[in-house]
Parts: sequence; C-alpha cells; structure tokens
Amino acid sequence: MFTGIIMDVGHVRAIVQSGDTRFEFETHFSMDDVDIGASIACCGTCLTVTEKGDNWFAADASAETLSKTTLGTWKEETPVNFERPLKAADELGGHLVSGHVDGVGKITGIETEGDSVRYTFQPPTELMKFIAVKGSIAINGVSLTVNEVDETTFGVNIIPHTQTATTFGTAKISDGVNLEIDMLARYVARLLEKD
Repeated sequence: MFTGIIMDVGHVRAIVQSGDTRFEFETHFSMDDVDIGASIACCGTCLTVTEKGDNWFAADASAETLSKTTLGTWKEETPVNFERPLKAADELGGHLVSGHVDGVGKITGIETEGDSVRYTFQPPTELMKFIAVKGSIAINGVSLTVNEVDETTFGVNIIPHTQTATTFGTAKISDGVNLEIDMLARYVARLLEKD
C-alpha cells in the first residue's frame, strides 16, 4: 500500500528481455534497508525488488504488466517516480494507493495557470465513470486532486513543488501515464452494479 507521495525520481538504467522483462533502476534510496522481495511503486506500478546494489535495484515485469501500464514503452534513461510502501505509523499525506494500475491515459494539454500547471488527461473510456471533481487519482504514482471533468477528459493542477519533485517536470503532450482510480470509487461502483 502506498500514499502517492513520491519519495525519489530516478531512471531506468538497463532493460533485459527474457521470459519476463527485467528493469534495473537508478535511485537515490539507500538500498541498505530495502529487502529482496520488498515492493517499490515505479510510476505507480507496484514492482518487487529482485536484486539490489548501491543506489540501484532490479525488478521483473510480466507481459501482462507491460501491456497494462506504460512500462512497455520505457527505455534506458526514462525518468521514474519511486515510492516505498506505507508503514503502519506513517503519515498518510496523499490517499491510499495500491500500486495496481487501472489503465493508461494520455496527456492532452499542458497550460500554465499562475504558478501551477494545468494538465489535461484522456483516460480509457471505461475509467471516466470513476473520476469525479475533487476526487483523488494517482497519475504515474502521484496522488492528485481532480479539478475538472468533462465527457472524455479530466484536469488537475500541479504545483511547482510537484513539478520538480516528480517526473511531471519533463512530461509532454501525448505522453502516456499510468492511472489508478480512487479505491473508494471502485468499490462504490462495484456495489452499485450488484443492485
């Protein structure tokens, strides 16, 4: 379980294709207290640490993960948001995020609004019903508040700190993004389906 508060921005240092795809990531984390088998959210995708060294770790991604996230488009030097899992005594600064990506969206607009930047996203059609104004959403692992919703897109404002502390500072129109809808919205929709 995560909170959507990014702890580090690193990058892909190597990709090895085999039965699954092995990613090696550069990070500023001290890997001394990260166990093999631990989870790390990588742009919102929960991956398992399979090997580690000084300021790097490796994780494997299945074909299913590559097809349902942006990981299938990553290459060496791709910047990556990292978050370590929530501990029981930690402050919940964002919202509860599982690290299970619901779909890949696309950035359709980037506009400066005061000191912030307004991003517009087009999610997969089936996710639109879960996205509400003032609701929470995780985009590339970042906990954000939805500011506007229309029939096919939604918008968020990203403050300067988030621009510099995440991969949003290098984002471009048409980039793919990993989306995780709010857990509460998912369960409410599921309950309503049963009626």
